Amino acid sequence: MRGFVDNNLLLLMFSYFSSAVSSSLYSSSCQLQGEFNINGMHKTGDVILGGIFQINLFSADPDLTFTSEPQLPTCYGLEIIGLRQAQTMAFAIDEINRNSNLLPNVTLGYSLYDNCIQLRIGFRAALALVSGQEEEVTVEENCVGTPPVLGIVGDTTSSNSIAISTVLGLYRVPMVSYFATCSCLSDRQKFPSFFRTIPSDAFQVNAMIQILKHFGWTWAGLLISDDDYGVHAARSFHSDLGPADGGCLAYTEFLPWGDDSAELKRVVDVMRKSTARVVIVFAHKTHMINLMKEVVRQNVTGLQWMASEAWASVDVLQTPHLMPYLGGTLGIAIRRGEIPGLRDFLLQIRPDLHHGNADGKNVVNQFWEHTFQCRFAPPPAGWVEAGGKLCTGQEVIENVESELFDVSYLRPEYNVYKAVYALAYALDDMLQCEPGRGPFSNNTCAHLQRMEPWQFVYYLEKVNFTTTFGDQVSFDENGDALPIYDIINWVWLPDGGTKVQRVGEVKRSAFKGEELTLEEDKIFWNFESKQPPRSVCSESCPPGTRMATKKGEPECCFDCVPCSEGKISNTTGECKVLKGTYYTLFRPLK
Repeated sequence: MRGFVDNNLLLLMFSYFSSAVSSSLYSSSCQLQGEFNINGMHKTGDVILGGIFQINLFSADPDLTFTSEPQLPTCYGLEIIGLRQAQTMAFAIDEINRNSNLLPNVTLGYSLYDNCIQLRIGFRAALALVSGQEEEVTVEENCVGTPPVLGIVGDTTSSNSIAISTVLGLYRVPMVSYFATCSCLSDRQKFPSFFRTIPSDAFQVNAMIQILKHFGWTWAGLLISDDDYGVHAARSFHSDLGPADGGCLAYTEFLPWGDDSAELKRVVDVMRKSTARVVIVFAHKTHMINLMKEVVRQNVTGLQWMASEAWASVDVLQTPHLMPYLGGTLGIAIRRGEIPGLRDFLLQIRPDLHHGNADGKNVVNQFWEHTFQCRFAPPPAGWVEAGGKLCTGQEVIENVESELFDVSYLRPEYNVYKAVYALAYALDDMLQCEPGRGPFSNNTCAHLQRMEPWQFVYYLEKVNFTTTFGDQVSFDENGDALPIYDIINWVWLPDGGTKVQRVGEVKRSAFKGEELTLEEDKIFWNFESKQPPRSVCSESCPPGTRMATKKGEPECCFDCVPCSEGKISNTTGECKVLKGTYYTLFRPLK
């Protein structure tokens, strides 16, 4: 299926990584096979944290083989939100370095790469991070030295994280994702050093089931993306959703990756003909954009949409053109947080005038060119002749309105922030270990210059801290953080405008278990009644009848048939034998 990890690619990358590690084990030195030089941001420090972000949306098809003169991929299509996430990691590290109470004698640095939404690029970035970029490394017999990176914050997608963590896990190199939600990543046997600050999809599915149950929606359709994200969510729905837990699925359909008009027409036909009024979509922004073109074309209204976190906050769908269809959407959204000082930090970014952006490898310079519609020297051929401006680096960024500086709804960024702090607190705990009282063999401690990756994983598993926003961060035995999601609602305003409002939350705490909180009076319902819709396959059976399941249909679909003589139905829809005097109430005396 499209969107899944390419096994041949994974095998090739694993072979390279294994050979690189083996060469360091069996020879006195190892040579860098090729330089990895792609979009990124770097800052030196005593300890380096790695990061992988989705900063550009497209890439030219590169030759990613290791050669003496590699053809480097060209990434383009700057995504400001991805850059803001990367800058959030830089800010968190800067903030930690200024905190005298956390890692007081250590300066953190970072090396952040752009994956350009390509698994091959993201994987190679991870290899570059864990192997380092020195041209030649001499391996001492005592193996002393700080690791190239302590851990990696990333990757963006589940499929990328699965591929990268499969290999990094063999060497126990920790990876903390801020956006990969596939429930499969909770498998500690396969991913022993994977952590995340975003809840697993298993929790997100359960949150949706709780909402279905709360409103009595026992009949819903499910649309999913054809990748790890969608397929694993569908498995969870099919295993966890039942009449006793909230209802049944009327249909499950894959959404095509491209703009496949014939397939989209077929899917929307299924939706239109179904009696299910609730539609759950567990897919990505691109899927929804293509789907809504067909929904509008067929004018399919009167549906209650439920959005997974991948598209619940996507503003490109919150337009006056689409709100007649999507107004009232209930979405599961990443917990919004506040990060004081982030906006001021973002306003201080400046381009690197020493390296320019001729090779497209500096993401800040790329943002600068994108924002001011200029080019750093040397510009592309014909740029000046066509009247294009040269960037000076002195342009005034404070006067620019950019999505980069909008910190009012920090969701993925808040997860990035928590991931960086989790790594920092784990390192701080490790460095405070007292000799003779350590957790390892013979009560020894781990030392930064001789640290084994699995030792740092041990401390990461024990992390427990509270953010300035008041959220507790810790990991369970599967590397999952304590889950919490905001529930949001898409409001269609009387003037035709739109807004997204928070109407509740669903969370799991160490003491109270799972809790769903909804502010029902705030929810906007896109129906004439201004009330939540009914979405059931069959209405409850009236007194004197029982449920009779329809052959070949889900348990939620049934007929109501009269109870046989001498029996009566109760609220469960079952007929039971009457005893004593009650029998005479329902059977005439002869």
